[in-house]
Amino acid sequence: MKIRIIVFTGYGINADKELAWAFELAGGAPDIVHLEDVIEESGIIDNYQILAFPGGFSFGDHIASGKVYANIVKYNLADKLKEFIEKDKLVIGICNGFQIITKMGLVPDFNNDLKQSASLVENESGHFEDRWVYLKTINKSSPWLKGIDRIYLPVRHGEGKFITESDAVMKKLNDNDQIAFKYINPESDKVEYPFNPNGSYENIAGILNPRGNVLGIMPHPEAYIFKENHPRWTEGKFDKETTGLKIFENSINYFK
Repeated sequence: MKIRIIVFTGYGINADKELAWAFELAGGAPDIVHLEDVIEESGIIDNYQILAFPGGFSFGDHIASGKVYANIVKYNLADKLKEFIEKDKLVIGICNGFQIITKMGLVPDFNNDLKQSASLVENESGHFEDRWVYLKTINKSSPWLKGIDRIYLPVRHGEGKFITESDAVMKKLNDNDQIAFKYINPESDKVEYPFNPNGSYENIAGILNPRGNVLGIMPHPEAYIFKENHPRWTEGKFDKETTGLKIFENSINYFK
């Protein structure tokens, strides 16, 4: 029996097909479903083991990236999503999807109350970033992150700077082991621009909920699922790199 994935789309989401293909290559059975269809019949979520929020520019990034989409999801599907997560099913939000699940409070969600305590805001560079970055895995126990030590992925965003509302929130993220990935400089401990492409606090590139089954990540693992996606693949530079496909394979294997 195939593991089923629901990939949300609509209102400016544009990486849904890429994301669905990544899950399919990993051995899953993805369906791309418009958010309005889910709201009209929220019970369809029960038919899936994984829920995915893709990247894109939902609602044209008006107000703040992901905020409008987040509010629509939160005020129509909050109870259904809580139930989904409490059943130890998996959720991922990538780029705009990360912005969405952070602004609706799915991560870090310390108290299971969907209270927003972090955000993704305008890059410190003041412009859109389109480049490849190195990430180090911090949490090693999440189902999404098994067997991944370091990974090289592309970013493409204008509002990717991860911030928290207080130092206490950042401390809790560290204490609870809810940091999934950090940007790194592979040749130095000094992580400055462009290695940290957006100025994220503590070089954070992805976080988890307390259970570890909800992952938000700013770079795009679905954009590196073949070695040929690597910008220097003809030079053989990919040999020791984990591709983004590993993240999706981990999610499928979790249910096997």
